[in-house]
Amino acid sequence: MDLRRFLGLAPAGAAGAQAGTTDPDAAAVRRIVDRLESMPPDEARKMATFAYVLARAAAADFGVSDVETRRIEGILVEQGLSEPQAVLVTEIAKSTARIIGGTEDYIVTREYKALSTPEERLALVRACYLVSAADDSITAGESSVLDEIARELDLETPQVTAIRSEFGDRFSAVQAMRKAAR
Repeated sequence: MDLRRFLGLAPAGAAGAQAGTTDPDAAAVRRIVDRLESMPPDEARKMATFAYVLARAAAADFGVSDVETRRIEGILVEQGLSEPQAVLVTEIAKSTARIIGGTEDYIVTREYKALSTPEERLALVRACYLVSAADDSITAGESSVLDEIARELDLETPQVTAIRSEFGDRFSAVQAMRKAAR
């Protein structure tokens, strides 16, 4: 599907640019879309699946907070997108995950696995933990989804355990036990 049609913008090409509105916000979105569409298709697909999996991790607790959204955007900037591109891709990924999530989660995560190296898959899982921990707590539901993502990416248990240990103090169950012990 053409990104311009998905976003409800004028069709690609010169005719589409002339058919557009003079709204400066719409023009800015068109410029972002132009830059995203100029990415090689495999790179764009990889970035889209990466962003979707991040949004999946953020939505594990049935909502995506502003702090989680900002964290996803920051991670996408670190992956090479400009800030405006990262904002747009994040919003598309969140909307797509909300609308078609569930069974599609597995398919999209496996697609990322097919497009990525083992190191990139490990980096994605770490990024998912960063997103889930953005609000300083990883709930049991989020933890379950993070484990599911790691399994779907075929990561080795010791690798996942090492990442989990980096976030040990962020798990809500650990926080609750420490609070009770005070």
